Amino acid sequence: MHLHLDDLYRWGILREILDRSNDGINIVDTDGILIYSNRVSADYVNQKAENMIGTHIAKYYPNAVLLQVLDKKCAILDRKIHFIGTKKYIVSSYPIYIQHQFMGAYSIFRDIREIDALNQKIKYLQLHLKLNEPEKDVFSIIGNLGSLAQVVAKARRSVASLGGPRHSIIIGESGTGKTMLANLIYDFAIEVKAIDKKAPFIEINCGQFTNPDIAAVEIFGSEEGAYTGAKQKKGLFEQANGGILFLDEAHALKHYQTMLLKAVESGKIRRIGGSKEIPVDVIIIAASTKNLKEEMLPELYQRLAQYELYLPSLNERSIVEKKALLQYFIEKYTSAVEELHGIRYRVEFSKEVEEAILKAHYPRNIRQFRDIVNCSIDAAAPLISDIADEKEIFTKVGLEHLPFDTSDVYHQKPDGVHRKDQVDEEAGKLIDGYRKMGYGPRVISKKLLEHAYHIEFYQVAYYLKKQGI
Repeated sequence: MHLHLDDLYRWGILREILDRSNDGINIVDTDGILIYSNRVSADYVNQKAENMIGTHIAKYYPNAVLLQVLDKKCAILDRKIHFIGTKKYIVSSYPIYIQHQFMGAYSIFRDIREIDALNQKIKYLQLHLKLNEPEKDVFSIIGNLGSLAQVVAKARRSVASLGGPRHSIIIGESGTGKTMLANLIYDFAIEVKAIDKKAPFIEINCGQFTNPDIAAVEIFGSEEGAYTGAKQKKGLFEQANGGILFLDEAHALKHYQTMLLKAVESGKIRRIGGSKEIPVDVIIIAASTKNLKEEMLPELYQRLAQYELYLPSLNERSIVEKKALLQYFIEKYTSAVEELHGIRYRVEFSKEVEEAILKAHYPRNIRQFRDIVNCSIDAAAPLISDIADEKEIFTKVGLEHLPFDTSDVYHQKPDGVHRKDQVDEEAGKLIDGYRKMGYGPRVISKKLLEHAYHIEFYQVAYYLKKQGI
């Protein structure tokens, strides 16, 4: 027995197939009267399919594209329509011709709310990645003529001196821009033709590995059988040949420093478990948050520290430089919004907020500063779902938007011991008392000086906000 299309009609199988479709289907005659709706279409308008048959399509789908097809007698494809409430679907409609005679039209549609929601999540992820990607040009924004002028000049000289490019060591706290400086050195080395324009820049954080053995295999490579399960592997030294190898947190290499010293002195390396010497021509930039002079073998430190580059912490920078950095991150945020959402976005920080951000203490330096700026704008900005069709938006960031519940952004002593510039229990009682007397944050801040508390007004304002006062 062979199956024919007529059998599907006769036994109602075709209707069952259409009802199991993930798409909504409607069929109308030339007057727009429904002659068929499948289960998905009926569910979409909270009806039963049998009750819809014989009524006009506009009763259930007021903006039905089918009506335009009946008028124009041609197909309309991928038309996005806003429906009742939050429902949104994309539809394609086609005319029905039987023996060259126009007899009606049918449409196939799919709800796209989940797709829109997914696209929105992707946009937010793209925005998040863009705002948190490593900075590449901060040195041209902040300190290039101030606190960083000498270190940038020295960094350039490390690869542009007449004697040829040299190895170097970058010292600085976490978040001060060591990776950025290493990239700047690489770019300048290409610019002055100290290395080829296609030369590699290989970066590794030696501190990310659970033990120095793993780091050594990554850096020097390995030969098959060097250890259980070992395969022949080209290390980062070989991959960086002709270019720059950036060893971040280089102190984590520990007892493998002797291998690094030999590579620096001889220009040759041996893979772990190997005996063959492999020539390499690599400029090494080592960096660490620790004092490499104390952590490294004296001979190795001497060879690498031909240029020692110190990056000051953000707290050592001038207010002028911090202001430039603040403006840089604000502009980065607004340009990302415009790029991803097509919205011209303007952001203004109140004087109080700007003063609070510029005076705060940032143990994690530029990264933490950036995160505070981004979080403040996030707190003040409208949700994308509340924007509607606006093409230009203005946001003002106030004290209430500061994420200063992360208490480590307040001023601290270098040894981490808090001075009397924190709102402790005693200071809290004083603030509560002055607030009951009708004083505002600025006056309270001055009053606290009488009790030897050096607490900024914005700290007072934040404390009052948390207390709901």
